[in-house]
Amino acid sequence: MGHVTHTDRRTVLRAATALVAATACTPTRPADRPTTPAPPPPSPHRVPARQTHLTHGPRGTGRVALTFHGNGDPRTAEAILDTADEHGAHITVLAVGTWLDANPRLARRVLDAGHDLGNHTQHHLDINALPEAEARAEITACARRLKRLTGSIGTWFRPSRAARASPLVARLAREAGYPQVLSYDVDPLDFTDPGPAVLTRTLTADIRPGSIVSLHFGYPDTVAALPAVLDDLHRRGLTAVTTTELFT
Repeated sequence: MGHVTHTDRRTVLRAATALVAATACTPTRPADRPTTPAPPPPSPHRVPARQTHLTHGPRGTGRVALTFHGNGDPRTAEAILDTADEHGAHITVLAVGTWLDANPRLARRVLDAGHDLGNHTQHHLDINALPEAEARAEITACARRLKRLTGSIGTWFRPSRAARASPLVARLAREAGYPQVLSYDVDPLDFTDPGPAVLTRTLTADIRPGSIVSLHFGYPDTVAALPAVLDDLHRRGLTAVTTTELFT
């Protein structure tokens, strides 16, 4: 065994001290940190009732559901989502598949803000007038888009260009995984560009507890009217919730 000098001992001690300090300062690897699992994607919701079409929710609560057909200029969608966030409101978006293809990030934004996201067919055709194979393809193609983007086929199905689904379309929707068809009891026809003031008056007059309201992305009048409508709901003690929350 070789002779260890005083200088060698000091060198060894300095090296050992540096090693201990470096070990203490080594950050915890991400893999060592506890992780919070992501919430499961929302699945189709079923209301415990026998009706095929859901036109409104319980009338005895202070809740209403504002539903928006997801199509058109994405800037109007962003503006409506911003307004909902500012007012603490939740909404339901029934998205057209081709719109999702063009604006995939909006699907994630809708869900991350706590809103519902559902199926409004792939191409927004008159689905009740289509042959069975084509109607099925319209439903399943949009469901696949939703599944790819979010991990779920969405919470609700609404037929395109119709308030109610034909018996055939309702059956095809069930086969695709949507137990019930989401309809509505308030339709202010915002897609006809009635003007913000008219639209606001119609909505404030027609909405009552439990209402499901049909609205649309893509129309400036809807963007302009929404803040006043949400303020009116608040004054009346009504809360805008997702359709899932309406039936919970």
